[in-house]
Amino acid sequence: MNKTSRLKTLPAGGSLFAVVGALAFVEFVSGIIQGYYTPLLTDIARNFGVNDADVNWLEGAQLMLSALVVPLFAKLGDRVGHRRMLLISAVLTAAATLALAFAPGWWWFMAAWALQGVYVVWLPLEIALVWIRAADHPDSKHTTAKAAGVLVACLQLGAIAGALAGGALIDSLPLLTVLLVPAAATVLCVIAVLIGVKPRPRAANPAANTAANPAATGFDSAGMAVIATALVLFTGALILLRVSLTNPWAWSALALSLGFVALFVRIERRHPDPLIDVSMFRNNALWPVFLTAGLFGMSVLGAQAPLSTFARTDPAEHGFGLGAPGFKTSLLIGVYVLVMSIGALLYPRLRAYFGGKRVLAGAALTVALGYGLFVPFHHDYLQVLINMAIVGCGSGMLVAALPAAAAAAAPTTQTGVATGLTNSVKTVGGAVASCVFGIALLSGATGTAGSISGYYTVWIVCSASAFIAALLLMFVLPKRAF
Repeated sequence: MNKTSRLKTLPAGGSLFAVVGALAFVEFVSGIIQGYYTPLLTDIARNFGVNDADVNWLEGAQLMLSALVVPLFAKLGDRVGHRRMLLISAVLTAAATLALAFAPGWWWFMAAWALQGVYVVWLPLEIALVWIRAADHPDSKHTTAKAAGVLVACLQLGAIAGALAGGALIDSLPLLTVLLVPAAATVLCVIAVLIGVKPRPRAANPAANTAANPAATGFDSAGMAVIATALVLFTGALILLRVSLTNPWAWSALALSLGFVALFVRIERRHPDPLIDVSMFRNNALWPVFLTAGLFGMSVLGAQAPLSTFARTDPAEHGFGLGAPGFKTSLLIGVYVLVMSIGALLYPRLRAYFGGKRVLAGAALTVALGYGLFVPFHHDYLQVLINMAIVGCGSGMLVAALPAAAAAAAPTTQTGVATGLTNSVKTVGGAVASCVFGIALLSGATGTAGSISGYYTVWIVCSASAFIAALLLMFVLPKRAF
């Protein structure tokens, strides 16, 4: 039986070929969401009358929510079915994306932006869904791996297309019209899941039967509530620090959030099926991977908004920036994403010649170099383009390799948990960095632009965090992680 016929013989839920096709469209839209808004951030700030520094809080809020929903939806997917949770997340994302276009004020816009972050669960749910539906195939692992490759490729293509489209449209259309484009795309995602991913009988879906299994444990609702409270308090503390670094309420909220984190650890250690297996953070082979992921998240997730607003800042008015229109800014982002893809493809080849440890440490040093070059070289478009290409190459290798390093370092029965935690820690690192960068950019700011000292802080912190990650990868991470 050839490959095509194997893909078309999946019973009671549509062919795997059709399912992957629908999910590929969903991931393409996910990429659009990730790339589309970045060139628009300055226009969004002007529309709501806020400083460029404040758009970092959009990213911070969304990343904080993302850190919560990934483990939550993953657990619920195992219990009630991955298709159902994918559909729910698609509906929530579509509603939030539509709300962005009609938000009456900045805080409403930030709330909708945070809720839109639910889309981050799409890829993990899709991989799990494909894995279950490919179980009838004689080579299910290979089939799932190929499907995952298709989904990730569509995500990258969507990110490039989204960045270019967003930048081109904002130069010629009103912001409301531009914001309605991704809203329409997310509605199509809901339709794609409804039509292209048919439900399977419960008996055919082991994940959906978990809740019906008498041996199944109760959901970790206490852990979820405690960690959610901790993240809300932490974010609130940073918002108060934005107003004043000496605000006693801010430091009290920060201390209280740390107390809730400690309580969360106690709850998770006692729960038979914890939301997050905190014992993995004590694993000598895994904690360096998690720490590296958090440090890497500071740059790969936390620095995107500042790079966009810097490119849009008018040097004639503020004395720094590129004064680039939306489309030229989107080209910077498109090149960055493209070079990231090239870096991800280069990693396995370089690893075969030089070994994983050297290549990953080199990738982190490449990121450190790229951001370090921003400090002296940020005065024209070509300099910034070269810097972003250097950063993109190293980032692409790290994106491709860190989950694999976590899986290799983890016990054989916990590879999925380890890779999921790696992604969650990276997200938290990006969220914290976004909030801190927002505070730094507002310090000393005049007018609508962030301060130049704040941009220097972004570049130096990103370079330093990548350098520390390189040291961890080279001297602390055990060889068996490669």
